[in-house]
Amino acid sequence: MRIVVCVKHVPDIQSERSLQPDGRMARDGGDGTLNELDENAVEAALALVEEHGGEVVAVTVGPDDAVDAVRRALQMGAEQAVHVVDDAIAGSDVFGTAKVLAAAVRRLGEQEPVDLVVTGMAGLDGLTSLLPAALATELDLPLLALAAEVAVTDGTVRVRRELDHATEVLEAPLPALVSVTDQANEPRYPNFKGIMAARKKPVDVLTLADLGVDPATVGAAGARTEVLEAAPRPAREDRVLVTDDGEAGLRLAAYLVENKLV
Repeated sequence: MRIVVCVKHVPDIQSERSLQPDGRMARDGGDGTLNELDENAVEAALALVEEHGGEVVAVTVGPDDAVDAVRRALQMGAEQAVHVVDDAIAGSDVFGTAKVLAAAVRRLGEQEPVDLVVTGMAGLDGLTSLLPAALATELDLPLLALAAEVAVTDGTVRVRRELDHATEVLEAPLPALVSVTDQANEPRYPNFKGIMAARKKPVDVLTLADLGVDPATVGAAGARTEVLEAAPRPAREDRVLVTDDGEAGLRLAAYLVENKLV
């Protein structure tokens, strides 16, 4: 089976964040990494291919630095990678990003049928969790979201997902799109052999023109959302630091009671 995994290059959550003059997050600091939840998506795809045979193709959309995301997927075991990079993509909202990713998936499908598209449940930079649904809509595929377990049998994908007060089992015929949570698996760590092998694996670099996507429909020009104002979060001035002299627990309890938090 052929599985496409959509991955994202995000700023390191431990790094300093900065804003561009237009209010968007600066993404050229060189401190980015593969979105952690996308590592779960890559692992889920690799496990299915190891069971059923086939290949995993990693796809990302972003500036030059975003190639690091698919490089990481190649190190984990993906066979091929696609990096869509174009200045006109800058400023895309989730709908624009989904449009570009869908065009890349369709192009891959023209070369060889795609059986399954897998994503992480969210990007840790925006945390909207909207991309899987938007991408499934663009591709006209059934969506099985928030999967904690994924299995494929006889042309059908089945997932189990854990909700607050229920466990659901969903299934759909292939092709389909699945988003996975961090409960789905424990992503493998690339070994030396995988890191060296990844250097020889191809990364196809594509532009909007290659995909037949009109630049006016993506990027800031095609965004359905607009940043009106953005500013760094101000430093907190109401913090109270307590040195534990053996009474910190009592003082915390008193604070909670006083402020009606218990």
